Amino acid sequence: MSTFFKDIPAIKYEGPESHNEFAFRHYNPDEVILGKRMEDHLRFAVAYWHSFAWPGGDPFGGQTFDRPWFGDSMDLARLKADVAFEMFDILGAPFYCFHDADMRPEGATFAESKRNLDAMVDYLGQKQADHKTQLLWGTANMFSNRRWMSGAATNPDPDVYAYAAATVKANMDATMTLGGQNYVLWGGREGYETLLNTDLKAERAHAGRFLQQVVEYKHKIGFKGAILIEPKPQEPSKHQYDYDVATVYGFLKDFGLEKEVQTNIEQGHAILAGHSFEHEIAMAASLGIFGSIDMNRNDYQSGWDTDQFPNNHAEKALAFYEILRAGGYTTGGTNFDAKIRRQSLDAEDLILAHVGGMDTCARALKCAAAMLESDALEANRRARYAGWETDAAKAMLEGGLEAAAARVTAEGLEPEPKSGRQERLENLWNTYI
Repeated sequence: MSTFFKDIPAIKYEGPESHNEFAFRHYNPDEVILGKRMEDHLRFAVAYWHSFAWPGGDPFGGQTFDRPWFGDSMDLARLKADVAFEMFDILGAPFYCFHDADMRPEGATFAESKRNLDAMVDYLGQKQADHKTQLLWGTANMFSNRRWMSGAATNPDPDVYAYAAATVKANMDATMTLGGQNYVLWGGREGYETLLNTDLKAERAHAGRFLQQVVEYKHKIGFKGAILIEPKPQEPSKHQYDYDVATVYGFLKDFGLEKEVQTNIEQGHAILAGHSFEHEIAMAASLGIFGSIDMNRNDYQSGWDTDQFPNNHAEKALAFYEILRAGGYTTGGTNFDAKIRRQSLDAEDLILAHVGGMDTCARALKCAAAMLESDALEANRRARYAGWETDAAKAMLEGGLEAAAARVTAEGLEPEPKSGRQERLENLWNTYI
């Protein structure tokens, strides 16, 4: 045991009336909602990178955190894992997620990095055997090291593509060994800065073939989890090939992967793309590629992805409503891709950030479930589109343009606009919030 979280108790549910900051007010893992335990609905995961690897920097300043496990040795990597599982126990978190670079030191060569990865997989496997918390998904960091400055799968240098393939293979193997339920590809630098030095067609083709190779390898090794792409616009690359859910779907269709790959959707990325979180979730669900989410929020006055913990249950309820409408998670979950502020130095800050985020999500889930169970919003939606259930409307869709046009003359159609009732529905929504 380390002493980092000394004297911080295990967080228990005490209910909405509690004023104990080290208690859950809304997250009750065993509470049954729509026939399922809350813990099984939400499937919370802690992000290894923000909670244990992030040094507290921002675009304008460097490290502010001084953690006892910071460093490049295997002993410190094991200490980091010890501290991580202590925090998972305090929170009762069912899952965690990692990049390879988060939990193993970078070696001088790929072979050394791979040995470090394998050793940490063994260590984390022992931890998982002794603790509740298991792996939701693994991924590879192919954006921090300078070798990735021009991309990984989209890099103009085929040697970097090969290095990316070796990196992803190693991390897929690690994820499978640890029983991970998904493997995520976040193409943070799969884009370009200027067309003056870019063969866009070639880069997109290489990215597509890389993803096909990932899927082929998944089936070869018998990995039963989902392959997920995490859409992100801009930041750091100006033009991303995985800009948003709709862009990703077009990419998947182009390479015959729409039945093989799903999406891991992040709140902050949705905002940067000019969308809402609930839009991206609903779009993915409608296209059959919804998999999992990264839960956070952005500072709406800042121009970058600030990865803050969620604290607005009304905002998040819209997202969970769409998740529930889609049938909920299968292999996915609610991963806190969120970091405490660089001035929040204490161990208590790290715990309480997660407590607040978990409570916010739990309260949002309860609101969304109550609305869905009431059927009030869905009844309005069905009524608005009821005309499309008639035989005439269905025949119009199956027929040609001329037949649809002929209806206007034959039936003397002069349709009048009908109210969308937006404000009434917003008021209805607010009665459940």
